[in-house]
This record gives sequence, C-alpha cells and structure tokens, in this order.
Amino acid sequence: MVYLRSEVHVKTWLDANGYEFGATFPATTMNALAKRWWSLRLDLDWRPRPLEESQSILDEVGLTGGFWQLG
Repeated sequence: MVYLRSEVHVKTWLDANGYEFGATFPATTMNALAKRWWSLRLDLDWRPRPLEESQSILDEVGLTGGFWQLG
C-alpha cells in the first residue's frame, strides 16, 4: 500500500516503479477500514477472522468489485 496525494501522483509513481494500477480510495475510507480491521487485534483472545468476515468488512467500507474480492 502506498499513500499518494493525487491521481497524477499515482500515475507518476506507477510509471516510475513499473507497477500496474490496482485501486485507490480516500483517507476517510482507510480510516474506516483500519478501525474495523484492527480494532480487536490486541485482545487476548484474538483469532484470525474467517474469510467471509474479512470480506464483509471490505464491503461495509465500500471496497467492492473484483480487486477487493478475497476468495
């Protein structure tokens, strides 16, 4: 994951590094995802969540479509 400031910066970075475009989303979505994804990570009884639950988190924060399909 790379944090860039604009679509122009994304294109410049991709071209300079030889990567293909994957997806972009705003910092507000990143914040929502981080809160949902990591909120229980430090609990003593934490266990990896099932794939379906992880997919549900992505869907709930608006990360949908083929790029965001986990399974």
